[in-house]
Amino acid sequence: MNFPLRRRQLEGGTEPLSDWGIYSETGRLQEVLVGPIDFYEWRTGNSTSRRHVNAGARYDLAVAKAQYNEMLDVYRQADVNVHFLGAKAEQPYSIFARDSSVMTPWGPIISQMYSPWRRSEWVTALEFYQQAGIPIYDVVTAGCFEGGDFMLIEPGVVLCGYSGERTSEAGLAQVKSWFEKEGWEFFAVKFDSHFLHMDVQCVMVAEKLAAVCTAVVPDELLAWLKSKNIDIIDIPYKQAMELGCNIVSLGDERVLIPEESITLKQQCNARGLTVFDPDIAMITKGGGGVHCMCQALKRSEK
Repeated sequence: MNFPLRRRQLEGGTEPLSDWGIYSETGRLQEVLVGPIDFYEWRTGNSTSRRHVNAGARYDLAVAKAQYNEMLDVYRQADVNVHFLGAKAEQPYSIFARDSSVMTPWGPIISQMYSPWRRSEWVTALEFYQQAGIPIYDVVTAGCFEGGDFMLIEPGVVLCGYSGERTSEAGLAQVKSWFEKEGWEFFAVKFDSHFLHMDVQCVMVAEKLAAVCTAVVPDELLAWLKSKNIDIIDIPYKQAMELGCNIVSLGDERVLIPEESITLKQQCNARGLTVFDPDIAMITKGGGGVHCMCQALKRSEK
């Protein structure tokens, strides 16, 4: 079977896909890719999991699976078709499907992972897209690039964070060049690696509305969001480090939020959004939330 790893037109002008693809993080979610729970366990490769392990917390797979299924029920209630990455014992963190690929209007980009024990996840992502018949936009080959740092703020506009680790300057520069040739704005901002990914600090909640931990994000990011007329819900540092910003916009003024994200739930309810709030604490203590666990495959903008 012929399955090219690049449909991207080198000088831009790539034709958008008709059956797959997204233009923003806030359009109505129709198809989503979720990572498997089968072999998930906490690994101390990030500050969140280290903090809980050092405090004596214990992982319980049965509880994690029950919470995972509660999250899946939200997608079903929201009429979202759920797809799954293949489960492999050597990939315990492939549950976080956000990182191994990112979706664009022109098809997925296959990422390159930073942590040695996650580097094979790109193969599993590629296998899924091949089996689903979803054409690949391109593959990152210059440095590291992880999906948790990347988001389509709105049609034509990308926000991408980088710490120099999970997303390196070289990886970011490569992807930035692709989007700019397609005529998109690509705003890059550097942050401290302590914060894992950009989606720990900033995630879109709805059109022109973002959850942001203003205490930690760079001032240049706040100024840029303001220039885009994006309203901000400020998330306290402690809640952000427990993945309180790490949420999924379902579109149509609906949002998937972890139960423990008290501030964001209150603010979303006050704004009239429909809130789904499953308890996923056994999963988030390993360093990833609902946003980390999914990769949107198709969204309808209106």
